[in-house]
Amino acid sequence: MGERRYATVSGDDPETESAAPTGRSVLRLSVVVAALGVVFGDIGTSPIYTLQTVFDPADPHPVPVSTANVYGVVSLIFWAVTIVVTVTYVLLAMRVNNDGEGGIMALITLLRRLPAPGSRRVAAGLAGLGIFGASLFFGDSMITPAISVLSAVEGIEVVEPGLADAVVPITAVIIVALFAVQRRGTAAVGRAFGPVMIVWFGTIGALGIRGIAEQPEILKALLPSYALGFLVHHFGIAFFALAAVVLAVTGAEALYADMGHFGRPAIVRGWLGLVFPACVLSYFGQGALILADPAHVDSPFFLLAPEWARWPLVLLATAATVIAAQAVITGAFSVAAQAARLGYLPRLRIAHTSAKAIGQIYVPWVNWLLLVSVLTLVFAFRSSSALAYAFGMAVTGTITITTLLFFYVARATWRTPVWLLVLGAAPLLALDLLFVAANLTKLLHGAWLPLLIALTAYTVMSTWQRGRTLVTARRQHREGPLREFVEQLRAGELPTTTVPGTAVFLNRGKQTAPLALRANVERNHVRHRQIVIATMETVPVPRVPDAERLEVDHLGQADDGIVHVAVRFGYMQKPDLPSALARLDPESTEGPLDLADATYFLSTIELDLGPEPTMAGWRKRLFIATSHITADAADHFGLPRERTVIMGSHVEV
Repeated sequence: MGERRYATVSGDDPETESAAPTGRSVLRLSVVVAALGVVFGDIGTSPIYTLQTVFDPADPHPVPVSTANVYGVVSLIFWAVTIVVTVTYVLLAMRVNNDGEGGIMALITLLRRLPAPGSRRVAAGLAGLGIFGASLFFGDSMITPAISVLSAVEGIEVVEPGLADAVVPITAVIIVALFAVQRRGTAAVGRAFGPVMIVWFGTIGALGIRGIAEQPEILKALLPSYALGFLVHHFGIAFFALAAVVLAVTGAEALYADMGHFGRPAIVRGWLGLVFPACVLSYFGQGALILADPAHVDSPFFLLAPEWARWPLVLLATAATVIAAQAVITGAFSVAAQAARLGYLPRLRIAHTSAKAIGQIYVPWVNWLLLVSVLTLVFAFRSSSALAYAFGMAVTGTITITTLLFFYVARATWRTPVWLLVLGAAPLLALDLLFVAANLTKLLHGAWLPLLIALTAYTVMSTWQRGRTLVTARRQHREGPLREFVEQLRAGELPTTTVPGTAVFLNRGKQTAPLALRANVERNHVRHRQIVIATMETVPVPRVPDAERLEVDHLGQADDGIVHVAVRFGYMQKPDLPSALARLDPESTEGPLDLADATYFLSTIELDLGPEPTMAGWRKRLFIATSHITADAADHFGLPRERTVIMGSHVEV
């Protein structure tokens, strides 16, 4: 088989197949355009509500509108975006990848395989922290569609104040429509995302220039002295302002998480070439507008546009925020699917909505959960400024955890000197923690929401992982050693009648005998001429090449018609057992397999509450309840339903 290589951590720029069809040196413009439509939707719509939220008079800790404060806030926004997005993510974090894939889930998988034994305990603790970061992302996935669409539709109030009462109903209709079309996939719509976002960034950049031209002195806020002076001399105001300033970096995690789809060069060029300049121009233009007339603080983004352009801007903003919401919904599907394949969630029903792009998936259970959650947030909070307090907490938590995991992985894999690591990590983590502390002051005003969502998601995932480990151990005890069972069959100790045909038994490994096979032999006293015991392995890498997909074990005998086949898939791939088995060489399976008429056997278990103190009672009930959303195994593994037999057993937890 050759050596298997399941992970890469390097400073090289990963390229996806789509990003470099003619070689790594060629980066197609279409890839950059596609990245603009998917990766930057969230962070690219932040200018709609960030400055407005900073100076919101309804804030429990309002920032007074004054010349010094405007300069300080705009400078803080510029340097926060520069340090958090450009430095932490673009220049540093995106250089660590798991076979080209990025994001917090990629960092978790790298942590789980760190070679140094002495760091195992620390790595496991950080992996747990990473799971909490992924849990925060689920909160982000609920808040982003609500705050993004609300902030865009609120532009109606600027154009036509009499329509203010229609903002929430219109937002709800857009959100319902957005989630309703998820099952159709985003392949066709996705092609239009890039051009729309190019128009969006071009528009907000041009409007920003228009504002700056009226008050060019706002450009002095580019100097870091204004940000530092604001923090040092007006710390009581600046500290609370940070809770809203962080909204400017929402979506930073998407740059890293979507790296596997477009490659680092496309994202870097899109960010530095268009998105970053456009957002900066918008923020500075809004700042200039507020300097000219503090009354504009109520909606500086929309008031940047001339009156005749405000309706078109509202429509364009709505389209952009729908794209931002679409991106984070797709991200939630991806994170949930990866978590299930890594054992943190039960097997979920996943529909691949594109024959060309494997990353385009639809997870029905997650989709409808998000819809109910987003609508609840819209009707409960009713404004983007009210949701902003919750949004900031989710963002700062995820960014801080990602930064911490990155530096640990960098130290463990690159052997970075400690002094250099501290020199880089200390200021970045200090800034992240300052953002976290500022958002904690909003705990009673909405910041509790993402923490509650994350704690709930983390509890579900950690409970499922623990319960799954316990159930697997008890199941293996019942199944008994596989090789011993095969020897008993060969020696005739288990009287059976051999019937023609091929039987495929799915099992969790090759150490124990499948329950369905044992029941078939011990109760029905029959066996098939060709028996394949298949183990589906989801390895902690995005994709496994075909040459490394299958591994055959004859289980000690090469003539009894019983073989074990390990079938490996990456966590970004759809498990398809029949297609994988079709690649087997008949010489390796002790005879040709009749896959066209093969019978597939599944061993299922029913969970019952047990008396042993393996977990707290409430966690046992949660584990059993979570098991009910498990997807059908036949569909999950691509088995033909008309030739699939299910045999069950009871296991206590």
